[in-house]
Amino acid sequence: MEIDRIKFDEKGLVPAIVQDIYTGKILMLAYMNKESLEKTLETNTTWFYSRSRQKLWNKGETSGHVQKVKRLAFDCDRDSLLVEVEQVGPACHTGQMSCFHNEILIDNQFESDDKNITEDLYEFLKERKANPVEGSYTSYLFSEGLDKILKKVGEETTEVIIGAKNNDRNELISELADLAYHSIVLMIEQNISIDDVRKELSKRMNKRRQTGKDRRELNM
Repeated sequence: MEIDRIKFDEKGLVPAIVQDIYTGKILMLAYMNKESLEKTLETNTTWFYSRSRQKLWNKGETSGHVQKVKRLAFDCDRDSLLVEVEQVGPACHTGQMSCFHNEILIDNQFESDDKNITEDLYEFLKERKANPVEGSYTSYLFSEGLDKILKKVGEETTEVIIGAKNNDRNELISELADLAYHSIVLMIEQNISIDDVRKELSKRMNKRRQTGKDRRELNM
């Protein structure tokens, strides 16, 4: 069995890194022994060994924030595990999505210019809805409601088509950005998160990898 190839330490433990299979976010680090690993494989939910309490524990057993195991692998040295899961609710007992939320170093240039721009915009627009600002276009859209937002999404979709037909790259980029902005406004209005969309796209790609089917067969 593959489990017999894992190198547990002198205490019979192996570190397990838990990662959200849809977002790629690292959620937590815990330890497993052979019994908790077997129970994880048996139940398809994560079981760990508590070093402080010296007993097994099932993640989410009391909180309901379970981790549904989708993939489990060990590293090249066979002394650590990667557990890819579908996380239900926050992973951290503090209420944070990830236990790794205490930042030591942030490359601000990288953060603001690229990696989190979509998430940053989402949070900014969400704040505008919660705390409207006079003269703000975003606040105006939310105050007008769903029909107005849908009208703008439709208009921006048309503008994207025109930009593409004009074969004007800069115009198309600008119109795509406008469509993305209004789409995020719609997502917030309808209580849909970026993670919801990301997970749906990831599910489709994972399904394609598993089946080997052409994207067209999976509506992609």
